[in-house]
Amino acid sequence: MISIGLEHNDRREVTRVLNNLLSDEYLLSTKTKNHHWNVTRSEFHDLHGLFGDQYTRLNQLIDQVAGRVRALGGNAFGTMTEFLRCTRLHERPGVHPNELTMVEDLYDDHQILFRSLRGILAGNASLRRDIGTTELLTRAMQEHEKIAWMLQSVLGKQDHLKKWLQAQEAIQREIGIHEVVAAGSAAT
Repeated sequence: MISIGLEHNDRREVTRVLNNLLSDEYLLSTKTKNHHWNVTRSEFHDLHGLFGDQYTRLNQLIDQVAGRVRALGGNAFGTMTEFLRCTRLHERPGVHPNELTMVEDLYDDHQILFRSLRGILAGNASLRRDIGTTELLTRAMQEHEKIAWMLQSVLGKQDHLKKWLQAQEAIQREIGIHEVVAAGSAAT
């Protein structure tokens, strides 16, 4: 452990904040990979590439957060049990959403994270004493804002996508496929 001038209690608090963020980032990366792997239909090419780029960016951020925890002398979370216990985000196991719902889901999660990071940076005295972590969290917040902006641009095409999904559902019903998720609805 390197000496960065933080008292033990501040170091412990910063490590807790970072491990909570690590949990959020890991779950969001997993959700993004899930959507990347399972996107279909005509939006496949665009969304497959977008989600692939996003989970690559999230994985880089995950490594930076875990590295910072270790630099502070803490143990970075590394198990699904720890991640799921400490994340603020929610999984939707067994749900295979349509493309619009995938984008909305990720957009909502990125908003949760950048708003949470903004609040943590503004209100945590231990972080104000740790410029290295503050800078890392600021970069993380900016990354989530940027990804949310990209996802929002996809949602700007929402009306077109909803109409297309409704047409696909009508075709599926016509050919006898009955397990259809309503356009724009979250299958939970």
